[in-house]
Amino acid sequence: MIAADDLVALVRNYNPKTNEKLILAAYDYGREMHEGQFRKSGEPYFTHPVAVAAILTEQQLDDATIITALLHDTIEDTRSTYSEVAEKFGSEIADLVDGVTKLTNLQLSSTETQQAENFRKLFMAMSKDMRVILVKLADRLHNMRTIRAMKPEKQVKKARETMDIYAPLAGRMGMQWMREELEDLAFRVLNPEGRSSIIRRFITLQKETGDVIHRITGDMRHELEKIGIEAEVFGRAKKPYSIWRKMQEKKIGFSRLSDIYGFRIITLNEAECYATLGAIHQRWRAVPGRFKDYISQPKSNGYRSIHTTVSGRDGKRVEVQIRTRQMHEVAETGVAAHWSYRDGQRAENPFAVDPAKWIASLTEQFDEDDDHDEFLEAVKLEMYSDKVFCFTPKGDVVKLPKGATPLDYAYQIHTRIGSKCVGAKVDGIRVPLWTRLKNGQSVEIITAEGQTPQATWLDIATTGKAKTNIRRSLREANKERYIKLGAELARAAFENNGKKATDKVLELAAKTLRLEDADTLLARLGSAELTAREVVEAVYPDLAIRSEGEIEAQRAVVGLAHGQGFARAACCQPLPHERIVGITHRGRGVDVHAIDCGALEAFEDAPERWLDLHWAEGSHPPVYSVSLELTIGNDAGVLGRICTLIGERKANISDLKFIDRKPDFYRLMVDVDLRDAEHLHTVMSALEAESNVASVQRRRDPALAAGFAVAE
Repeated sequence: MIAADDLVALVRNYNPKTNEKLILAAYDYGREMHEGQFRKSGEPYFTHPVAVAAILTEQQLDDATIITALLHDTIEDTRSTYSEVAEKFGSEIADLVDGVTKLTNLQLSSTETQQAENFRKLFMAMSKDMRVILVKLADRLHNMRTIRAMKPEKQVKKARETMDIYAPLAGRMGMQWMREELEDLAFRVLNPEGRSSIIRRFITLQKETGDVIHRITGDMRHELEKIGIEAEVFGRAKKPYSIWRKMQEKKIGFSRLSDIYGFRIITLNEAECYATLGAIHQRWRAVPGRFKDYISQPKSNGYRSIHTTVSGRDGKRVEVQIRTRQMHEVAETGVAAHWSYRDGQRAENPFAVDPAKWIASLTEQFDEDDDHDEFLEAVKLEMYSDKVFCFTPKGDVVKLPKGATPLDYAYQIHTRIGSKCVGAKVDGIRVPLWTRLKNGQSVEIITAEGQTPQATWLDIATTGKAKTNIRRSLREANKERYIKLGAELARAAFENNGKKATDKVLELAAKTLRLEDADTLLARLGSAELTAREVVEAVYPDLAIRSEGEIEAQRAVVGLAHGQGFARAACCQPLPHERIVGITHRGRGVDVHAIDCGALEAFEDAPERWLDLHWAEGSHPPVYSVSLELTIGNDAGVLGRICTLIGERKANISDLKFIDRKPDFYRLMVDVDLRDAEHLHTVMSALEAESNVASVQRRRDPALAAGFAVAE
């Protein structure tokens, strides 16, 4: 354990004006409060707070943060109280200790709803004083460094929580070194074999190629000396988890990875950064698409650097980061740069950006009435995303998460523009709304009065702000649409059973199903929360078909001879609950046709080949393919909405092909796997209700009578 005087010396190295007496008093008080407590490893418990404080001295933090680290477990785990800490060390430190205690008590790996609420509390605490989360991150880092003393199941839980929450949070706050170490420590627990295999391959690679880092570092220094630039050059192999993640994302093996080495060049000023970039690109070939200028377009956490990837003669790629010393300090310490000291004074770094602004902008998007899962979704999107920078037609910069679409851009500009968006132009060219935006693109949003958010936009949007506003609009607008769609589904379902969906019948169904009224019933039917069968059976239970489990496709048809095989005729694609007949074929069993199939005319003179068949009663699985011919408007997002509508009706699209493309419309054939005729009516009614669908019809072609697919 670090002695008190040694800890003070660590602080004095960067802050000669430190309050030594207060730090020593906190050290003695913490040791006294934790007296008799031990860690799982058997060490005195106070070794942990001291280690956390030492980690924070590496970031040159202020006295209040160091003292908070020494006392961060006293209120929670000892007889100490908030009042006592405030009396001895002041209200500022007492508030910080209390804030860390509250964060420790949050169960961030609990269920989704609880997790969302805890995230809300976490960000609220961070917005009050960011030093709380700095202490908590250092606390988690030391716990991960000493995790081997814990039980295996506890190790896995803590490692997963670290990988999912604390590591991305550290990265989002600009503390990249901490993110990488937390990820690697968690990776060691969650996948020790994977980590070991990466390390073994590194050792083998070094034996084969020699000291690549030393050789390339020397080459870079030589190139800079030629143009008169004095700079620090560092090289390193990437962390095992970083390599493993890249292998998983690209689905390639270690031997095919090219950019596993990274180099950093620290210059004296910004002008030398760009001069260095020129020298590097003259010496080595730049890899297209791998250049990012975060100096002219900084990240929202203040990060500035030039990133480029270059390729040597052997084809090996290396990543190069170029930045000034001040930029490097922000890149290394992130938010901690706000409390860093140099020569006894708070360091003034012109590149440091207060991440509290990010916290405030995030939390203000979500009021207390919003769904918790929406808040959690937005938080994770904000935390885990890199950024892209796009331009408005006037040249203003808009920052968005990596993978954002023009729809996200529109909502980022203004909610009203997002809601009225009908299209977008990127660099002057019309593109679909689901296009992924790239750095440096100019985006223009096309709006129209009367446009409202569509349900399929939720699949297109990626930012929390866009998704939240879309959901809010849909909740207000969709009820009427769902009622209309539900009414059509109810009409078709009742008519298929020889009944009528009158107002009285619907009110009775709503009462039976314990719903408020008929409109609520129809809204739930239209949104697929209820099935048409459930509504019909609520009024006419005698029509209910009872079955234990689903009927296998091989036994779906009744009336065949023992061992006789059958296939649904491709010309009419009959479905369960439709009237059917069989036509025998020598050598290939029976083709099953719908009773009204036009192909049956060819067999009128061969009555001996006809079989009287019917579908087995019961529930059928959605394995019966039917081809639908659609004519849809040629507009952004229409095809996505069509697919979503079909999916929402629990139907699977097994094939899709375009028949005709015109400037104003598309004709396409969609093969949909269905349960029965009622399922078909549900899907077709939903498609007919979509304003951008000009027509939808079931394809029936007698010319296909010779083709069939054997039921499996």
